[in-house]
Amino acid sequence: MIASIQQGLREDGYEVSTSKLCRWFNVPRRTVYYRPTKSAPRLKEKLVAPIKDLIEREPSFGYRTVASLLRLNRNTVQRIFQLKGWQVRRRPTGRRPRVQVMPSVAQRPNERWATDLCRVWGGRDGWLTLALVIDCHTRELLGWHLSRSGKATTAEAALEQALITRYGTLGRVPEPFLLRSDNGLVFTSRRFTAVVRSYGLRQEFITPHCPQQNGMVERVIRTLKEQCTHRHRFETQQHASRVIGDWIRFYNTQRPHQALGMKTPARAYELAA
Repeated sequence: MIASIQQGLREDGYEVSTSKLCRWFNVPRRTVYYRPTKSAPRLKEKLVAPIKDLIEREPSFGYRTVASLLRLNRNTVQRIFQLKGWQVRRRPTGRRPRVQVMPSVAQRPNERWATDLCRVWGGRDGWLTLALVIDCHTRELLGWHLSRSGKATTAEAALEQALITRYGTLGRVPEPFLLRSDNGLVFTSRRFTAVVRSYGLRQEFITPHCPQQNGMVERVIRTLKEQCTHRHRFETQQHASRVIGDWIRFYNTQRPHQALGMKTPARAYELAA
């Protein structure tokens, strides 16, 4: 302020000293003469290099995931992200109505599973249907199946794989629990509902047009698309199955999950079992 006033007076033909202007406006002179001496932040290249290598391979990873995988301090990684401009930009969502009933959570493993379908482009094999089954407590992807048809057999195969993964065999579960899904034709079909009952599970349907009530599996589908299917150009169904299978193993056993206290789903199940 003092400098701009002094410059204006000088242009009008008046030369007034800085000290006099400070007295007139009751401004301490030290605030006028002060020049910041803080040097630019310096980064340790031995920390920057592995972080850069990881996010180049997995650009959708945020600083929490990177810090956990590299076993570095979270605040240090966040600062490097900020200074390097590597922060992942969150997509704008705007205001959306949220249904508060029927949260897709569970207090222990095998209390509630959730299932859903999504579409994956398979190159020469065209559009494929991917069915997923997730445990709502551990966030573990227990079963999945990729096929060229979106029929009930696809969802049935994913459910049976989940039962084998968790119990080691097919048959009625020791204790009945809930299987949540939407109201689509696949999950309400006679074939699928009969299969669910035969294994001792109880179906639980969300409110129509409220996918947020099946938020667990909806979120993991979005993560799978961002970190896997959208980053590969699949040539065939076999190619897609191999890549998706590798990613699901990584998700279950290596990728830390913020909602689980940065533990992997497999580790969360070990601690809860």
